[in-house]
Amino acid sequence: MNRFARRARIGLTLGTAAALALGLTSSAEAATGRIRYFSSAGQEFRIDNPPDNVCINLQARARTLVNETNKTVSYFFGANCTNFTGNLAPGRAVAYQNPLSVRVIG
Repeated sequence: MNRFARRARIGLTLGTAAALALGLTSSAEAATGRIRYFSSAGQEFRIDNPPDNVCINLQARARTLVNETNKTVSYFFGANCTNFTGNLAPGRAVAYQNPLSVRVIG
């Protein structure tokens, strides 16, 4: 019984160490693809492989916003992800919402 308990304890210790190591390694996640947007003057801008859960201020207010990533994008009327406007699923576009910032959410 003592030998069994010792092996169980070693297994539990190794399993806990592995779980902690995997849980604590945080590589920055990023969406695959790009967010494209167009200003009211028709100028095109791109954000390639945007990081998850990071607010990105756009270079110009977007008349058209296109989500060409594999994740949902939240868009906001104000800078610094203020005044939530809506969510844009992968492969979708929205026009005339005039966002000034975006965030990849999932």
